[in-house]
Amino acid sequence: MSDLSSAEKKKTFGFHPLLAYLDRPDVSGGEGLAAILRPGNAGSNTTADHVEILAMALAALPDLARPRPGEPDSPQVLIRTDAAGATYGFAAACRAAGCGFSLGWALGEGAQAAIAQVPDQAWSPAYDIDGDPREGAWVAELTGLLDLSKWPDGSRVIVRRERPHPGAQLRFTDVDGHRFTAFITDTATGQLADLEVRHRSHARVEDRIRCGKATGLRNMPCRGYEQNKVWLELALTAADLLTWTQALCLHGELARCEPAALRYRLLHVAARLVRTGRSWHLKIDKDWPWATHLATAFTRLRAAPWPA
Repeated sequence: MSDLSSAEKKKTFGFHPLLAYLDRPDVSGGEGLAAILRPGNAGSNTTADHVEILAMALAALPDLARPRPGEPDSPQVLIRTDAAGATYGFAAACRAAGCGFSLGWALGEGAQAAIAQVPDQAWSPAYDIDGDPREGAWVAELTGLLDLSKWPDGSRVIVRRERPHPGAQLRFTDVDGHRFTAFITDTATGQLADLEVRHRSHARVEDRIRCGKATGLRNMPCRGYEQNKVWLELALTAADLLTWTQALCLHGELARCEPAALRYRLLHVAARLVRTGRSWHLKIDKDWPWATHLATAFTRLRAAPWPA
């Protein structure tokens, strides 16, 4: 799965990057597949920018994972975005590239009117992120109540209704004390609750952006646009190196910890590099709490099956 997100940079020079990440829920997150730096006045839902970064993200995938439109055994790739990516053109580009899509859907007047027409018996229980029924949350389908003629064939709109958490501020789109969120997808099968959980997992992209800020994306240090484009690529490279380190070399808590914790526990550990017996040895303080973890990481790295 690829997650696209628009990460606005405030209190800098007004540059507005658009990022695409590979979703890896089994490890710390996922590596950055593509990024483009845009002027500060770039729109969040500019279709051309989303289509451009989609092509870049798919090109970054290995051949075996890249979709092949028109082939029955083509790998399945799902593109997820928030409501900024929900445009006709981007959905059509996903379809043309052989990808499925799950895009956030803005609750305009048409969607609100459609929600009001959904009968009570049409709402089914929603699930939490672990797949268990969530109390006070339901899902329903709005497809037949909306005009989706401009969208790719098979597009469906699914809405979630939930009681806000105690103390949560209600929004103008909230009706009868319930909070509503929706998305559009072209996945034809599966329970509504499962599809909604799959889309909501797009929130993991926020974790990747947070980790990216810890590896250089927090600020664009240069005044020039071209220089900051280079900085963006270097920051994503640093984040990817940490992701691969955690996936290949670490396990347990260290495989999921934040960059700041990883720096303190492993990357900044005091050590001495010595040469004895015609070989090099890294001497680590044996009392360092994560010395064994670091030694194990080097062992796993040496044993990794590297491509020829």
